[in-house]
Amino acid sequence: MTTTVSTTHVSTTTASSINASSIHVIDSHTAGEPTRVVTAGFPELTGDTLADKLDDLKTHFDHYRAAIINEPRGSDVLVGALLCDPDNPTSSAGVIFFNNVGYLGMCGHGTIGVVETLAHLGRLSVGQHHLDTPVGTVTVNLHEDGTVSVHNVPSYRRHTAVQVEVPGYGQVTGDVAWGGNWFFLVDVDSLPFQVHINLSRVDSLTSLSEAVRQALRNANITGEDNAEIDHIELCTHTTDVDADAQNFVLCPGTAYDRSPCGTGTSAKLACLAADGKLAEGVRWRQASIIGSMFEGHYELICDGGDAGKIRPTIRGRAHITAQSELRLSPEDPFCWGITDANISTGNTALSALSAPSSEASLSSEAAS
Repeated sequence: MTTTVSTTHVSTTTASSINASSIHVIDSHTAGEPTRVVTAGFPELTGDTLADKLDDLKTHFDHYRAAIINEPRGSDVLVGALLCDPDNPTSSAGVIFFNNVGYLGMCGHGTIGVVETLAHLGRLSVGQHHLDTPVGTVTVNLHEDGTVSVHNVPSYRRHTAVQVEVPGYGQVTGDVAWGGNWFFLVDVDSLPFQVHINLSRVDSLTSLSEAVRQALRNANITGEDNAEIDHIELCTHTTDVDADAQNFVLCPGTAYDRSPCGTGTSAKLACLAADGKLAEGVRWRQASIIGSMFEGHYELICDGGDAGKIRPTIRGRAHITAQSELRLSPEDPFCWGITDANISTGNTALSALSAPSSEASLSSEAAS
């Protein structure tokens, strides 16, 4: 499906010259983790590929991301998904994922939420489908029971047993792995101090994970091509829930994943495969901090440029929670969201928040 896109630019148009507009969204949660899918009302993005459109979104329309995800309309926990035309004619849709601080190459729980949303809209039926993302095409299966299997992007472990000195905690050892995002995976059972992965310990788990992430930055420990490791995954195999392991995942920013994290589970499978601890095709049950569950398995890629990596499959369930219209009003001083930058400067006036041009298309419907 080909769409003609118009060139739009951010301007400093005053509040009085902007008409109230709206963005249509559908909210869902996947194993407890929320996703907000933008179905209509977003400015058209320029570019031939989703990667190009992501660049246009970052450069010219980032304030829309903030308006959709940040308070007062959203929260730090929420992940957004913008439906776009796909790169490939055989794909059902394209999608760009984002959160309160930026953009995600891929999002496992979000993909399950997108499939549930498209099914809710009557755009997908039971069976196999393809979704394009800026980091590659993802194959999904919508099952009769409502669960969704995500055949994720090729995943792999890049570094093994990386040691980093974390101020206030001491030495922490973990693996660096790619599952659609970059992860530092720590087996807390092997740490020299006690860590309990329990919902009552969220504050201490967040503090530890953020300290690890900062220590990785300071030590210049990165993913491929110096990519920042922006997800920290703490894992334990000692759990009271019926699972092979339980995790706590700190996402970019300081929000933790309520689900077991699809890309994080993919990274975990890559490490298990590399260590010879999980055979190809064998099911792995990954529990989240709240006890919700994903099932996963993998196939080894033997040919092509991804030979030696794995192709993970993650299965979970999403549920629709709301279908709504977000209003963007020129009278609203927090029209473009509450952000640290706005608060620190005391600047909440709409005209000072790089408001969108009144000529931008606000009613184009996303990919069908």
